[in-house]
Amino acid sequence: MDEESRAWVDQLRRPGAERDAAVLALHGLLLAAARFEVHRRRARMPHVRGDDCGDLAQQSADDALTAVLGKLDDFRGESRFTTWAYKFALLEAAVRLRRLAWQGREIPLEPQSWPAVVDHAPTPQHDLETRELLAAVGAAIDAVLSPHQREVLVALTVNDVPIDVLAERLTTTRGALYKTLHDARRKLRAALAARGLRPDGSSAGDTP
Repeated sequence: MDEESRAWVDQLRRPGAERDAAVLALHGLLLAAARFEVHRRRARMPHVRGDDCGDLAQQSADDALTAVLGKLDDFRGESRFTTWAYKFALLEAAVRLRRLAWQGREIPLEPQSWPAVVDHAPTPQHDLETRELLAAVGAAIDAVLSPHQREVLVALTVNDVPIDVLAERLTTTRGALYKTLHDARRKLRAALAARGLRPDGSSAGDTP
């Protein structure tokens, strides 16, 4: 651990005025990082007003500070302390902006359309294999997945719903959704293998 990082950790662990000063300085750094991330992403969110940006950055810095202090014992000095702490602010800002972008929008839990497999030089055989694979995937989703697994898989992989937005709407955690998505994919791979298919559209008997 470099000297600057060790000083941060030591000061944040000491009780009293020295810790309070370190916490205040850390919050200032996190606020600067959050403001940077909010303004960087704002170009893609023209409906977000200047006042909203300030509030989002402040809230992100507050939550990031809580997270950093709660995980202080996890810091191992593999990077500078400030670099490690900045990541919390960037993540919090990104999450809040994604949630704001989806605020008031309906979460699509059913496929609006199945994605097409793009090939710059399609052949009739390729088109046939693609249609067969998509039909098999759709059938497997309906047949082997639970309703919850189907909703999570479709929302995250087909309709591009951010995982933190979905977690908030379904009143669950990112970790739980990752586990559900992992289980759903495992079931789909097994169902496709039982039909002699691979997710890439090749036959299970083909040589990789």
